[in-house]
Amino acid sequence: QVQLVESGGGLVQAGGSLRLSCAASGRTFSRAAMGWFRQAPGKEREFVAAINWSGGTTSYTDSVKGRFTISRDNAKNTVYLQMNSLKPEDTAVYHCAASSVRFAVRSPSDYTYWGQGTQVTVSS
Repeated sequence: QVQLVESGGGLVQAGGSLRLSCAASGRTFSRAAMGWFRQAPGKEREFVAAINWSGGTTSYTDSVKGRFTISRDNAKNTVYLQMNSLKPEDTAVYHCAASSVRFAVRSPSDYTYWGQGTQVTVSS
């Protein structure tokens, strides 16, 4: 069993930065790929970024490449999402998720555990 708790969301102006954190409980964290997804009002949940179990491989959706960076610290059971050059279209609830596999995957169906989410609002 893995429990995930996100933090770091908030209100920021366009062009600003935020760093999201996701603290995980459970001994399987270091063996699991982790992902960040987001959901805006009236829209489906969207893949944002993923990282494999060791942190050596990452994957991003095209709209955030070059602006967002996913990383992890297995000693702290934490995964991060550094978000720079934020845009109003990045506004959403951001969820972290833990997969049952080790490699970076993009489909929500590949993830077993989900956090409650943290709100990110970018004003223009």
